[in-house]
Amino acid sequence: MDAERIGAVSRLEVLGTKWKEILPADFVRELARRLLEGYELRATDALQLSAALTWCRERPARRTFISSDTRLSKAAVAAGFSVIELS
Repeated sequence: MDAERIGAVSRLEVLGTKWKEILPADFVRELARRLLEGYELRATDALQLSAALTWCRERPARRTFISSDTRLSKAAVAAGFSVIELS
C-alpha cells in the first residue's frame, strides 16, 4: 500500500505543476449560489463548476470538463463544457 500511496503522491505533484487553482473568492461563491438555483448540484459540486467557469471566463465552449459524478457532468454539459465522464 505504501508504494501505491507514494506513486499517487508523485503523480499529484507532477499534475500540480500544470493546473491553475481557483480559490473560492466572492465571485466564485456567488456564481456557485446561482448554479445551485439552476442545477441539481451539491454545494461542493457547484463550487467546482463555478471555479471551472471562472477559469474560462464563463466561456466554456471548446473547453473540457472531467468528472466522475453524473449530476455534475450533466450540469457542466448544460453550462457549455465538453465533458469526459469517468466511470
